[in-house]
Amino acid sequence: MKRSARDNAESVRTITRRAALLGGAQLVFAGALVLRMRTMQLAEADEYRLLAEENRINIRLLPPSRGLIQDRHGAILADNVQNYRVVLVREDAGEPRAALERLAQVIPLSDAQIERAERDIMRHRPFVPVTIADRLNWEEVARIAANAPAMPGITPEVGLSRHYPFGPEFAHVVGYVGPVSEADLAERENPEPLLMIPRFQIGKIGIEREMEEMLRGSAGHRRVEVNAVGREMRELDRQEGDPGHNVQLTLDRDLQAFTMARLNEESASAVIMEVATGDILAIASSPSFDPNLFVRGITVADFGGLRENPFRPLSNKSVQGAYPPGSTFKMVTALAAFEADLITPDERVHCGGHIEVSGRRFHCWRRGGHGRMNLVAALSESCDVYFYELAQRVGIERINAMATKLGLGQRYQLPLSAMSEGLNPSRQWKRDRRGEEWLVGDTINAAIGQGFVLSTPLQLAVMTARLATNREVLPRLVHGIDGDDTAPPEYAPLGLPPDVLSLVHRGMWECANHTRGTAYSSRIVDESMQMCGKTGTSQVFSITAAERAEGIRSQEQLPWNRRNHALFVAFAPETEPRYAVSVVVEHGGGGSTSAAPIGRDLALAVQAGGLPPIEAYPQPQRNRIETMLREISIRIGPLGAPGSARSRA
Repeated sequence: MKRSARDNAESVRTITRRAALLGGAQLVFAGALVLRMRTMQLAEADEYRLLAEENRINIRLLPPSRGLIQDRHGAILADNVQNYRVVLVREDAGEPRAALERLAQVIPLSDAQIERAERDIMRHRPFVPVTIADRLNWEEVARIAANAPAMPGITPEVGLSRHYPFGPEFAHVVGYVGPVSEADLAERENPEPLLMIPRFQIGKIGIEREMEEMLRGSAGHRRVEVNAVGREMRELDRQEGDPGHNVQLTLDRDLQAFTMARLNEESASAVIMEVATGDILAIASSPSFDPNLFVRGITVADFGGLRENPFRPLSNKSVQGAYPPGSTFKMVTALAAFEADLITPDERVHCGGHIEVSGRRFHCWRRGGHGRMNLVAALSESCDVYFYELAQRVGIERINAMATKLGLGQRYQLPLSAMSEGLNPSRQWKRDRRGEEWLVGDTINAAIGQGFVLSTPLQLAVMTARLATNREVLPRLVHGIDGDDTAPPEYAPLGLPPDVLSLVHRGMWECANHTRGTAYSSRIVDESMQMCGKTGTSQVFSITAAERAEGIRSQEQLPWNRRNHALFVAFAPETEPRYAVSVVVEHGGGGSTSAAPIGRDLALAVQAGGLPPIEAYPQPQRNRIETMLREISIRIGPLGAPGSARSRA
């Protein structure tokens, strides 16, 4: 049926309205789109330009050169050496196993190395370079370069690696570096991006660890152009980082070498200090280990051998080992008693070989006794009964206070790992730690450096330096940073009565120089180099009744790890002392037989500035000593000749 003109007109009006609405909507949308494009192109142009740039440019960190560690004279103890390595990029090399087998035909690669490298390669993205082998020699690098056309994706590189030129001599002090581990990252709240670099190395123990941030330096960077999947296309620019600071220690390399050689692989430790400055000239723990093994990646067999060695080469005995100080502690007891006016210099105590206190018998080391002893003789001959008597008069609190004054029972502010503070016991300590009251027998044991008392070799050296100077000497290990020397502080007076301290010095002098002194066999005959010393023997285990029934009567008959520790402390020369020495020989037996001879040799070496002069030894000992020194010289190389040493000031 034909539509009317009116219906047609109505349809036209409806279509026109709809077209107008649609056109208006399209116009609004187009306007909004144009406005947004204008905003993006003008107002937000910088923001989108930055996003586009970041999508094209990556910033890569550059590891800084690690700071050097030197001795007091500039000898390098921790160095950076060129390290040639070979890396593989999987996307260029193809199938990893085949590429590694091709490489093994050019340089030596064991099956274990190939398997480990293959695992490392598959853990990373295809374009990431993975180190296959390092510490290559120049001939190996040249062979890789010559065969490069046949080994796509395999490239030799050069970098820096930590090296310790003197190996075991400074291992416990300087420490070593190793790759960043998950434990290392967990210790830090916000780890630096630098620590995320694959195989980046940081300090693990010793100076390397404790001064890590100073030695590490700050990272540089390079801008590289990458494609959509992150593959590096080309380097745009580079800015090198700031190298780490060089650290100069107070140690003397020659003296450290002699000290380590003189300990001769014993389970022992020794410390040599300047008494005026507190500078540590040598701090040795024996036996030691080669820190370079850890930098390269120590094998399971090598690490197992170190860990299972009964002499504990991984332990820094000089600061981590805490031992009963034995008779080297007797100066503490004496000074505590005299400071409190509880005994006079001329007063004598009778030693009959033992005393009885509270129904218990306390023996002197000389079973027959020493007779009547004053302070000087008691120190010289190490009479225990004399100090048992002092202990009952003075009490543990005064002994504790004097030990603190002399530097025992505290941890010093030195950049060394896991330092022990030893143990300087008191009534309150026993009550808090053991829930028991202090007994008079505890005081008697403490008075001769037994019982609960524990000290490190470093603490004993500090004690000796304070006895020598009557000042609050503290140990120093850092001599300077980047060539700027750090002046030692002016140590405050200790306040010990000079007349009493003079008696203690006399007792120590007679210990090392009087015919009845316990260290007389280790005397120095050159009067200008004579030392004041004190021997010590600390009991580890008693011989049981059952062992005595089996005929065991002496320490030498016991297993090594049940024998007494041997100790010796000394300062030298006698007048105007300059150096303090402490020696501990684990399970060495007696201080006079094991530790004192070592201490005498160290006291001579530090004064001579080289090998000890033969003429300083008693005539009957010179042939034996000369042979020993010749063997040491062959082992460590020539040191300064006696009398011609460089200054140690």
